[in-house]
Amino acid sequence: MSNHELVTSNLALVGHIVRETMGRVPSHVSRDDLTSAGMLALVQAAQSFQEERGVPFARYAATRIRGAVLDELRGLDWASRSVRRRARELEATRATLTSTLGRAPSTSELASAAGLREEEVAANQGDVARSQVFSLDGAGDFTLADQLVSRAPRPDESLLGREEMEYLVDAVAELPERLRHVVEQYFLAERPMAEIAETLGVTESRVSQMRAEALVLLREALRRLLSPELTDQAAEKKAGCAARRREAYVAAVAARHAAVARPAAVPAPVVALDASA
Repeated sequence: MSNHELVTSNLALVGHIVRETMGRVPSHVSRDDLTSAGMLALVQAAQSFQEERGVPFARYAATRIRGAVLDELRGLDWASRSVRRRARELEATRATLTSTLGRAPSTSELASAAGLREEEVAANQGDVARSQVFSLDGAGDFTLADQLVSRAPRPDESLLGREEMEYLVDAVAELPERLRHVVEQYFLAERPMAEIAETLGVTESRVSQMRAEALVLLREALRRLLSPELTDQAAEKKAGCAARRREAYVAAVAARHAAVARPAAVPAPVVALDASA
């Protein structure tokens, strides 16, 4: 099966995993951001899939997509790992004291049992409360990824996933040449930044910046074209060269999408994303 067929036959996986994830995170988390990360992971999975290993592509792709979605969520969770770890330790200590005392322990009792000052306990509780994002590692022996069950996608989800992939293909194709090269080589060919930097004659830091710039443009195009009702029209009409370049890029993606003749039952070709050797 070709990369194109692998991607188009599993588009609904992204929508399904994103939908399941959105049901377990705060409402301010952007569905578009998670979908973008999942779409890129699906294309990347198709590029690196090795059928001879005997693992079904759907299972392999689901793992890659979940990983990409969780990585995106981790980027939204400003609370450090040490904050999360201390919170779990304090919760375990609180549970032990509750069982021993027959009541919930006071802050001073909890701090004494944990070997901390009361101020440290209060600070940890405040840090966790302000983060506003559920811990991705959770408490106990399960993780968020363990809770993402698999279900058959609905027809509307398949259609939405196909449309999102078509726009993603067009958005990548319309990126400026050097940004498109970075996206194709880093995400699809899985080349390290050092090699990409050497090819382009720039530093690894510059490649990282170019990757970030490309992702901003891709997300902007997908958000504006797939969810125009969520776009703040006043905010979009900003002056300046950067704003005009973004407007021109989004317009180019829309024009390319409108110009490509795609039969209703045939998804957009993914070959436009193939990385050059």
